[in-house]
Amino acid sequence: MTGTLGRIRASFAEIEGTRIVPPTGFTASLTVLTSAAMAFLAVFALALLSATDRLADRWGAELARTATIRISAPEGQVGAQVDATLAILEQTPGVGSARAMSKEEQAALLAPWFGSNITLDTLPVPKLIEIVENDRGLDMDGLRLRLQGEVPGARLDDHTRWRQPLIDAAGRMRTMGVAAIVLIAASSAALVTLAASTALSANDQVLRVLRLIGARDVFVVRAFVRRYTLRALLGATAGTALATAIIALFPRNEGVESFLTSFGFRGWEWIWPLFVPPFAAATAFWATRFAAFRKLGEMT
Repeated sequence: MTGTLGRIRASFAEIEGTRIVPPTGFTASLTVLTSAAMAFLAVFALALLSATDRLADRWGAELARTATIRISAPEGQVGAQVDATLAILEQTPGVGSARAMSKEEQAALLAPWFGSNITLDTLPVPKLIEIVENDRGLDMDGLRLRLQGEVPGARLDDHTRWRQPLIDAAGRMRTMGVAAIVLIAASSAALVTLAASTALSANDQVLRVLRLIGARDVFVVRAFVRRYTLRALLGATAGTALATAIIALFPRNEGVESFLTSFGFRGWEWIWPLFVPPFAAATAFWATRFAAFRKLGEMT
């Protein structure tokens, strides 16, 4: 008799356990929409991180391997000092190539500030020599000292003052991107917890009856965790797919590298969005588990 009663109670608990989580309604929609929105934002944050790292690495590498010599001298001595500088660079270990920039190239550098119709003959613009290092590396301090002794009008610029702010800015952008992802995950967990707590409160009487007939807390928690984890996974998959499709449609210009045309993923980086739905599901799993155990603990 006791065994039969126990089986009846277990069967009743199982039946009721499948109904304690509302299949539709406010909490269901909130979980799906929240997961979709947060996954959408997370994918864009990952794309921002990828674009920032890629451009910072490229610009940093280019500036790290190049240097510029600026020659300021009276008009009649410029040519001789340029030739002397180039002769020194030919003998300097670590110099892959060195060339004097033409007037057209220097005018193009000044165009953003003075316009495209600038004439260098009317301005006291110094002559520029571009240096590209080879794999051996260049001793900047040694070259700077030699130029000071042999070419008084030459000044070496190794682009450190341009490269370091770029590296610092990239580091801060990376930190901001990581912080954004953490905030997105925390917001998603908070909203899923709210939705689960609301559903638990709405079914307070059902939970109490299940406890009276012998249902264990683990059984109730498992029912909520399973349902809300699947909802979060569904919403996050939809949000990830939408964000990935939008990023894939961003304009590309391989000839000109800018932040906007480089925004998105390249090559193996497209694997990053695939981690968003499982991460959202894991966040929902632990958030729902926490909310369910806390609510059941309050009922004791």
